[in-house]
Amino acid sequence: MSDTDLLEELLRLERRGWDSLCAGTGADFYGSLMTDDGVMVLAHGFALDRAAVVASLDDAPPWSGYEISDARLVGTGPGGAALCYTGTAHRDGAASVFRALMSSVYVRREDGWRLALYQQTPLPAPENG
Repeated sequence: MSDTDLLEELLRLERRGWDSLCAGTGADFYGSLMTDDGVMVLAHGFALDRAAVVASLDDAPPWSGYEISDARLVGTGPGGAALCYTGTAHRDGAASVFRALMSSVYVRREDGWRLALYQQTPLPAPENG
């Protein structure tokens, strides 16, 4: 598989995750996507294991929309890859937009790609000027 094909495959998977967060089905999606020892390191300062991710997404308000930009693939060796991008998301009625640099580290298993590590680094709000 070429790097371009792999980038597109992982972007499709990443968009499925965002789509599930918009539809309110993120707990089910990420519960099945994450490895047993997977971790999400979130912008608000928490590192959650798979069980905590599922529990937190059960009660999370859905996102209204999102955008993925500046995506790139970083090789991690055989059977793995990291997808890095800028993510922008918003919720209806929210005064601000969430923007962060995001990284998803995937490992290839017999049943397909699984998410081992997800990380967010918040970006400062653009200055008005």
